[in-house]
Amino acid sequence: AVSAGRRHPGMEHWLPLFHERLDTLFDYLPDAVVLLDREAEAAAAERRDQVADHYLARLESMKAAAMDAPPYKPVPPETLFLDEQAWGAALAGRPVGVFTPFRAPESADAFDAGAGAARNFAPEREAGDGALYAAVGEHLRAEARAGRRAALACYSAGSRDRLSGLLSQHGAPPIEAVDTWPQAEALPRGAAAAVVLGLERGFAGGGISLLTEQDILGDRLARPAARRRRPADFIAAAGELAEGDLAVHADHGIGRYAGLETIEAGGAPHDCLVLLYAGDDKLYLPVENIEMLSRYGGDGPAGAPLDRLGGAAWQARKARMKNRLRDMAEALIRTAAERAVRAAAPLGASPNLYDEFAARFPWSETEDQERAIADCLNDLGKTEPMDRLVCGDVGYGKTEVALRAAFVAALSGKQTAVVVPTTLLCRQHFATFRERFKGLPARIAQLSRLVSPRQAAETRKGIADGTIDIVVGTHALLGKSVKFADLGLLVVDEEQHFGVAQKERLKALKANVHVLTLSATPIPRTLQLALAGVRSLSPIATPPVDRLAVRTFVLPYDPVTIREAILRERHRGGQIFYVCPRIGDLDRVAADIRRIVPDIRLVAAHGRMAATRLEDAMTAFYDGRYELLLSTSIIESGLDMPRVNTLVVHRSDMFGLAQLHQLRGRVGRSKTRAYAYFTVPSDRLLTGPASRRLEVVQALDALGAGFALASHDLDIRGAGNLLGEEQSGHIREVGVELYRQMLEEAVQAARAGGAETPEEQWSPQIALGVAVLIPEDYVGDLGVRLGLYRRLAELETDAGSEAFAAELVDRFGPLPAAAENLLALARIKRLCRAAGVERLDAGPRGGAIAFRGNAFAAPEALMAFIARDAARIRVRPDRTLFAARDWQRESDRLSGAAELAGELAALAAG
Repeated sequence: AVSAGRRHPGMEHWLPLFHERLDTLFDYLPDAVVLLDREAEAAAAERRDQVADHYLARLESMKAAAMDAPPYKPVPPETLFLDEQAWGAALAGRPVGVFTPFRAPESADAFDAGAGAARNFAPEREAGDGALYAAVGEHLRAEARAGRRAALACYSAGSRDRLSGLLSQHGAPPIEAVDTWPQAEALPRGAAAAVVLGLERGFAGGGISLLTEQDILGDRLARPAARRRRPADFIAAAGELAEGDLAVHADHGIGRYAGLETIEAGGAPHDCLVLLYAGDDKLYLPVENIEMLSRYGGDGPAGAPLDRLGGAAWQARKARMKNRLRDMAEALIRTAAERAVRAAAPLGASPNLYDEFAARFPWSETEDQERAIADCLNDLGKTEPMDRLVCGDVGYGKTEVALRAAFVAALSGKQTAVVVPTTLLCRQHFATFRERFKGLPARIAQLSRLVSPRQAAETRKGIADGTIDIVVGTHALLGKSVKFADLGLLVVDEEQHFGVAQKERLKALKANVHVLTLSATPIPRTLQLALAGVRSLSPIATPPVDRLAVRTFVLPYDPVTIREAILRERHRGGQIFYVCPRIGDLDRVAADIRRIVPDIRLVAAHGRMAATRLEDAMTAFYDGRYELLLSTSIIESGLDMPRVNTLVVHRSDMFGLAQLHQLRGRVGRSKTRAYAYFTVPSDRLLTGPASRRLEVVQALDALGAGFALASHDLDIRGAGNLLGEEQSGHIREVGVELYRQMLEEAVQAARAGGAETPEEQWSPQIALGVAVLIPEDYVGDLGVRLGLYRRLAELETDAGSEAFAAELVDRFGPLPAAAENLLALARIKRLCRAAGVERLDAGPRGGAIAFRGNAFAAPEALMAFIARDAARIRVRPDRTLFAARDWQRESDRLSGAAELAGELAALAAG
């Protein structure tokens, strides 16, 4: 209220407090020792200057109505910050230490460990042609002759094996793989070892010489291995339910989620999700059965009324949908099969040459990246044409997958075409390919409007006669004048930017070649086909090490805030992207920027500039001669400029959801924290799809949000027609997640040659009379608890449950009894599902079991089981089974129910 200049009733009583001295951190730590960084004083002085500058700019903006600034009344800095005098007074009279990078000679604790830096192989890396590995081998031999142990520190077991193999191929002495550093130290003098250690730099001293991957191969970064996830897991963020959302229960239909409630069940507390249905009916869904629930998607339009509990309408609707999807899946599979029967040349490369090419990658591959690369190489080795989508967030290393696939194609004597949507991305990819293929017998060219007509003609000629191995181009590559001599691999980057005509031409090119599609935010149709299993999908969801999420702000246009953002980035030595939706906006916005930051070095770029001017502008910005690039959305696809870490988007309400995410992906591509400001008009209220897009892009600002964002795009825009108009409207009937699941099941059935559709989703109902929940005082955040419940419901093995329990202990502390019970119940549920047990009720005197459909998979084995324990097991008239047991204690009930369910599961499995 104060900063906005408004007075509320009673405000006059507390407003004077702002002009009195406020408490600071020093007041709460009266006796604490203060340790300052060596540059703390300079940083504090710079920060005081920034605060004063911001305050003065805000005062000026109140006078300049032409700047369209919202009406702010700034609070004087001295009421919020310590000035230089107050800072000095706070530090006076208390012990203060200052860190320094220099060792004090007179320090009694100073000592020399007797070690030095490891050997630097930079000259050999530059020489190439195997000189690097030969030099490392000679270094290892020299260390052995000197009687020292030599060790190689690698980031992972895979990189250890690969590096050891490469060195052995180049004549290095035998290298023993060991698991721990003590094992390396225990080796006899003159031996060489390779060990997994997360070190960036090596050393020599103490009778041992240690080299790291980074010492040998250059700058590489380590990261811990990531948990493997299924492709569908990456829409988890989009599948989280908020109170009031429409949700779909697989058995009962569309209801409205009303939150999480703890109820008494069997005399014990139990967490349940509450769903509201037509007629104010309520359904309490136990958290262990949360997998039966999915998000409807979208806003819940008038065309999606709530179902009635116990009514037949939902089941009839589901049955109709199944029949339609069965027909659609068969047609989709026929379409995919027609492509599969076509022959494509299998592509492969020598492992030695491939390993050397892979070693040129300047970072450590993430687990997802390695899996995507392996998937592509496996597909390329088949005679069936590859059709794979690599879906990874911006900056997650999709280009490296394409580089390795192109290398394999080139060594197989086949041409590769890399099709990109923009000239700037074409320019960047061309530079990347040329750098990575330097010194290799592969000719690389580009084809776009940035290329002169003479060069373009030579490139087309080279493509036609086969002298060009790899060509990177825009839609110019799709022209009828481009004829390939022997095309083997087609790489399509960011397909969502191509129009209908370009996609038709791509279809013609795809006929008998391997196709690799790269996308951070795939169009809904592509995402739907991939999730349904019609197209091969390789998700890359693991971020590069040290990557920080981009801080995202959606705000009314405020010149003072924009000025501060630009100055902050400039002060830390970075650069800024300023993006406008229309070319016509550029001149006016440029004048505004020069008014609020007069000394900024600014250059403009847009798609209608002459090719030479655009090339010059981008080169000058890349070289650091300008601090701010003012452009249209031509920068949105794939540009990689690590020095640019602030993005301002003017009139962000005029951009699409995928565009906003792609634009945000242009910053934050290094270890530096990046900031994205999406501005909207300050004089109007946004409604409808524009408001939803901005809400989604601000909410999904975590690393790896592209897949979830594409799922939201599926919600907002719909999936379109997967196969003609028959599909239109089906998603509205059952919701986006259940539709995807049903389509996936129909595709699986069609692939199986017309077999029965997979069994419907169901979940055993288990009542044990014990507390089953994650207590609120253990995990306080409701959203986190729901996410944990969903993850637990999807666990398929006991090992997965153990890992999940270990994660809970690491994150939240020792498990409470109720959470232990929940984990035990999850295991019982898996056993019940394997045994076909639909319901298990357990109490102090035993357990009652109802089988799904009143049938058991192995009736003869079940009768023998009952006969062996006839005194305690009997069949009731309603065909349920009752096992008499002494389960007075809760622990006995849990272990006994698990044992009983396990025996039945073993019988059912035969």
